Amino acid sequence: MKIFTGSSNKALAKEIVDYLDIDLGRSVLEQFSDGEVHFYIDENVRGEDVFVIQTGAHDRNFHLMELFVMIDAFKRASAERITAVMPYYAYARQDWKDRPRVPVSARLVADLLEAAGANRVLTMDLHSPQIQGFFSVPVDNLMAQGVFAAYVRKMRLEDVTVFSPDAGGVGRAKWFAKLLEAELGIIDKRRPKPNVAQVFNVIGEVADRDVVILDDMIDTAGTLVRSVEALLAQGARRVSAAVTHAVLSGQAMNRVNSSRMEKLIVTNTIPLNEESNNTDKIEVLSVAELFGEAIRRIHEGSSVSSLFT
Repeated sequence: MKIFTGSSNKALAKEIVDYLDIDLGRSVLEQFSDGEVHFYIDENVRGEDVFVIQTGAHDRNFHLMELFVMIDAFKRASAERITAVMPYYAYARQDWKDRPRVPVSARLVADLLEAAGANRVLTMDLHSPQIQGFFSVPVDNLMAQGVFAAYVRKMRLEDVTVFSPDAGGVGRAKWFAKLLEAELGIIDKRRPKPNVAQVFNVIGEVADRDVVILDDMIDTAGTLVRSVEALLAQGARRVSAAVTHAVLSGQAMNRVNSSRMEKLIVTNTIPLNEESNNTDKIEVLSVAELFGEAIRRIHEGSSVSSLFT
């Protein structure tokens, strides 16, 4: 087993190999003067089980191309198996035709990964679980709820209700509520266009309760902040959020800092920028151990799904 990393999240890659007690594979990843990716492998990988860690970070278009180039290099170097480890799967929100004449970009990324030579994909909290069906190779979709639950229990909340911010996330929220032995609620909203949401109805027990909103990603934070305000207006005592992928683009941090949300709990699938790191409202939890254990089990041919039981 050999693990290599792209440039998107080197800190997470280092944590993963430290957990596995191995060294990162030797390679050189640079750019030509015109910005094109230059990559070569600095050790023999013939017949090896190779894992390439590359997340959809802030320059995700470049990082995807970087990943394709790396996978192609390993394929041509005769690696036995190549697993793309993508903590955040970019373009996952465009997973169906919600109107005429639009792409299904999540499927396009899947096709490109397979065309590059990926034999397997390891990711976390896909925006839609059915994205796994876009692949003809195995896909392991890890879930961050167990990591979140361990932290939320330490917050000593009382009378907890877990809320899904939309109908699509009810499955995730239901399992999270079960872990916390909490009630389950749903926020009914409409999205007239990308990054714009309108909260309509709050369904579930809210009054005089501590609420945790669970979601797979936070981008501009507009949806989350509106959800927090809707829950507080219904009598919630305190509102926090647990969100796997901290995209945090545009005015997200201004909205988070000015909101009445008590705590925003995220994972390190995406590295935070300096502005996001310099606030006491955000708590970052590491998923390196979870990814490390999944990588070990994939390599050994043992069960990955048992990580969730």
